[in-house]
Amino acid sequence: MIVDISAFAQMVFRAEMRRLLCIIGLLVTLLVVSQCLTFPFGKTFYFISANMGSSPMLTDNADSLNNLKSAKIYAIEVVAGNDSSPFNEDNEFSYENGVDGEDYYELESDGDSNLSKMSISEKGVRGFGMESDISRHNVFTQASKKNESFKKDRDPTISTRTTSSEAKNQAILFKDSTRDSDMRGQTENRKAELWITGSENMKNSSLFMPKRRAKHRTTISQMHSLLLQSTLSFRSMRPRWSSVRDRELQSAKLEIENAPIIRNCPELSAYVFRNVSKFKRSYELMERLLKVYIYKEGEKPGFHQPNLRGIYASEGWFLKLMERSKKFAVRDAKKAHLFYLPFSSKMLRIKFSGQKFGGKMEIEKYLTSYVSLISRKYRFWNRTGGADHFLVACHDWAPYITEKCMKNCIRALCNANVGKDFKIGKDSSLPVTYIRSGEAPLKDVGGKPASARSILAFFAGGMHGYLRPILLHHWENKESDMKIFGPMPRDNEGKKLYREYMKSSKYCICARGYEVHTPRIIEAIFYECVPVIISDNYVPPFFEVLNWETFSVFVQEKDVHNLRNILLSIPNEKYKAMQLRVKMVQKHFFWHKTPVKYDVFHMTLHSVWNNRVLQVNPR
Repeated sequence: MIVDISAFAQMVFRAEMRRLLCIIGLLVTLLVVSQCLTFPFGKTFYFISANMGSSPMLTDNADSLNNLKSAKIYAIEVVAGNDSSPFNEDNEFSYENGVDGEDYYELESDGDSNLSKMSISEKGVRGFGMESDISRHNVFTQASKKNESFKKDRDPTISTRTTSSEAKNQAILFKDSTRDSDMRGQTENRKAELWITGSENMKNSSLFMPKRRAKHRTTISQMHSLLLQSTLSFRSMRPRWSSVRDRELQSAKLEIENAPIIRNCPELSAYVFRNVSKFKRSYELMERLLKVYIYKEGEKPGFHQPNLRGIYASEGWFLKLMERSKKFAVRDAKKAHLFYLPFSSKMLRIKFSGQKFGGKMEIEKYLTSYVSLISRKYRFWNRTGGADHFLVACHDWAPYITEKCMKNCIRALCNANVGKDFKIGKDSSLPVTYIRSGEAPLKDVGGKPASARSILAFFAGGMHGYLRPILLHHWENKESDMKIFGPMPRDNEGKKLYREYMKSSKYCICARGYEVHTPRIIEAIFYECVPVIISDNYVPPFFEVLNWETFSVFVQEKDVHNLRNILLSIPNEKYKAMQLRVKMVQKHFFWHKTPVKYDVFHMTLHSVWNNRVLQVNPR
């Protein structure tokens, strides 16, 4: 047999070449993919929208921008670290632990922080922000910002560059705030969507909606139906053995259902309640009967250490007042109708802030261990599976860190999103009350009478989430009676101006941020301004007893472009009636250092009591 050496060599050579080309192709593919999925470290990127009709640009060369005098520029600086993305594992900014330990998720009652002045994350983005030109109010020092040299773009302390806001087209940078409904094991999906639009002619706000929107949008009328259904059909897990306390709750339930009709009650306004007679009877029974056992387990700062300032202060005030209560708290657990899990979601967030991904998974594991501890040490959890236990938590993460280990508990949550894991009839919506001073929580409460409010609508705040940039796109500097701004300064003048706008406006716009809740709703009530709630799927506080449609306006997110027409269509007499009812409902949202009847402490506790009474099953 004769072997053709030459032909064999050529065949081997071709095979090796094909193999080499495949390897090179694979390497090139991996390189391209890696470049597409990651930001280069240590650079600042500028998203620019200049004149009408121009296309948006993306550049990292600040020097080339000096001649764009009319452009609006948004910048984001990515620095080296464990997490190169400006977002954490659930597409939300790592904005926590700012000045004085306060969180800057929202730009709230005092105007909050200009995000360009803060450090968002040590291992993520050093700064990200948007600025709005409201220089006609002399509250911004725009001149100094315009004279700032773009050559400082390599300075890691400066990450936002904004030229004059005369540009008619603004680049809108936002992220999809909607998490995947199944958060289990999805911590790697941390990419935000950057969407830039350059057309002033876009009038339909649906064009601005995120690519991954909520699958279901529940209107306020649909929430009413869900509440009615839960009242008629919802039941908690049947207890493993009967209890004297269950029988007391069953008796209370019958009394509430057959409450005598109240014709006149000076303490309460029937206009703002669903059924004032049932509420009053339920409240009286709560005051007379309810006993709460507070678990002593749990180490500080996650447990037993309230935070009394900021946008998450509601959970801290409740924790403090509940642990001091002599009327409701008992030492003998056998006497308790309810069991309180005394942790602070805000303080747990601080405790685990140094952990990977901000500590969400670690917090969940920590709480799971805590539940395991009390279920081993006490028999009460196992009797009902936790259905007679409750928690009060205001941090954005609270629904997600409790959805597994505390799924049967009554959860009083600020982040009350019925489109996610919030259960109307079981869970309770906790008001987000921005507290600036622990010593004077009711400072500056009040506002002008309805006849003296010349501004139709007011909003000022940070550009959190996708909705607020849409709001500004349609209404910033468009109508003289629509005062719609971006961030306002944190100095005394800015804070004072913010309060004056609230006190002088007929309607205060309460637009959602990354999550559905916002402190502006309670701020509006404090300043006697009718809240306009633009947050699909948000369950307003004390929804089971208060009729929110009598003193507030609900606007669907898709109708932001028609906001002014909606408000103008409300007759003046109806507005005056709503504004009067805002003043009537005020006292239900006030924190007092010593609780008073019908205040927010008692209303929060009543919501938990009410839901437990409705759930209780006969043995």
